[in-house]
Amino acid sequence: MSLSILQGTLCNSLFYLITDNSRAMKRIFQILFWAALLTSCNNLLFDKDLSSTDPFVNFDYLWSEVDSKYAYFELKNVDWDSLREHYRKKIYSSMSEDSLFAVMGSMLNELRDDHTNLVSPFNVSRYNAYLKGKDNFEYRIVKDIYLKGGEYTTESFRHGFLSTDNIGYIRYSSFMNMAGEGALDFMLDRYKKTKGLIIDLRENTGGNFANIPRILSRFITVKTLVMYNRTRNGKGRDDFGPFEPFYISPSSRIKYTNKPVVVLIDRGSYSASTFFALATKAIQNITLIGDKTGGGGGLPNGGQLPNGWTYRFSISQSYDLNKISYSEDGVNPEIFSELNWWDLRKDEIIERAALYINSR
Repeated sequence: MSLSILQGTLCNSLFYLITDNSRAMKRIFQILFWAALLTSCNNLLFDKDLSSTDPFVNFDYLWSEVDSKYAYFELKNVDWDSLREHYRKKIYSSMSEDSLFAVMGSMLNELRDDHTNLVSPFNVSRYNAYLKGKDNFEYRIVKDIYLKGGEYTTESFRHGFLSTDNIGYIRYSSFMNMAGEGALDFMLDRYKKTKGLIIDLRENTGGNFANIPRILSRFITVKTLVMYNRTRNGKGRDDFGPFEPFYISPSSRIKYTNKPVVVLIDRGSYSASTFFALATKAIQNITLIGDKTGGGGGLPNGGQLPNGWTYRFSISQSYDLNKISYSEDGVNPEIFSELNWWDLRKDEIIERAALYINSR
């Protein structure tokens, strides 16, 4: 079995595992570990007859890999054939590695996808989608204005009672950070008598997808279908596997239900934050407030070029309950709000969330 096929199988297995039950989610760490290990060991498994530093060979290899596996050509209206013609004209035999990297990285950035990167020993290409939107978060305002009664730090969560309302506030800065069951128990018990709860995911650029169902399982009482996923599985750019349902089962531990929960999002909410936001669309008591998320609605897979550089790009699509795919470009809030940087005495997005909770 080739490395690329094996990696694709691992990614498909990941989707299969997360669609059935919460126990399967515990295996995500194992799958991601092996996927990372395989990527790091590409130099051991790469066929010797394919090894080459020739710029044309490496350019053509990367273009072909993306052409046969990337998931979002149609959604993003990307003419990949025209891009090949445009960027291949910039390739020449004697070009430096730095120049080759610049051309190939620029070509990948045409996909407008932060799950798409080229990695060399001297640089990493990235699109930086969050820079395309307005900055809507400053934690100093939150702490100084809204958490005057004191801030708790429980694992990676920073939280407290809003100073002006009986509303709980939880800041989760990255899905890379731990979201342990004990920490969730403590916070939900602490805020069990509040009118509502705010979960702040602004500028949370993603991380461990296993934390999505772990957190959301505390806000549901029945097993809930929250989205679908499909993985590209053929040479045709519209060749995808079947829709795989993604269910979340309710936690057997402390839950927070029958009260309004507001999730704050912005253009800096990416990857796992986008998946989280998409999943909340299926949960009745959760409302999104803020700005559209930054996207990242597909899981990435990758490999190694003949010259030893590595790459990754999105090979799957996520869909809402109507089987419509839009999360790669971002998930819209139910209520739009943005920060006014001319008045740093308040956070308009928190204010709007509090107004919404008090009106329920």
